[in-house]
Amino acid sequence: MILLTEVNANGATGFLINRFSGHSLNDLEAFQDVKPWPLYEGGPVDTEHIYLLHKHPHTIKNSRPAFDDYYMEGDMSDVVTLINNGEATPESLRLFIGYCGWDAEELEAEIIEGSWKLTENTHVDVFIK
Repeated sequence: MILLTEVNANGATGFLINRFSGHSLNDLEAFQDVKPWPLYEGGPVDTEHIYLLHKHPHTIKNSRPAFDDYYMEGDMSDVVTLINNGEATPESLRLFIGYCGWDAEELEAEIIEGSWKLTENTHVDVFIK
C-alpha cells in the first residue's frame, strides 16, 4: 500500500506504509544508542536517508503538515528523544528508508495503464500493522 503525501504539477511522492524492512533504527551506526524502533521500506528512491511520518508536530521541530493530523520531516534528534523517553508509539511515529516518487504525469500514466489502483479514504490510518 502506498500513501501519497504530495501530488502537484511537478509529480507525486509517497511511502510504502506496510512493508517492514526487517531492520531497526538502532541497526544504523549513527543511531546505535537509540532504543529499537522499526524501519519501514518507504520506497526505492533515496534509500540512503530516513524519512518520517508522525503525529508530534509540537515536539519534533521543523515538521511540516502532510494531511489530517499527520506531519512529515523534522529534527531527528527530537525523534531520538521521543523514542528513548518512551513518548513515541508505533501509532504516532513511522520511520521509512527511502520513498516513492514520480515525475510530472508519470503516476497518472501508470494509473491509466492499470499499474495502480486508487482508493479514496476520508480518513487514513497510516500506522496499520
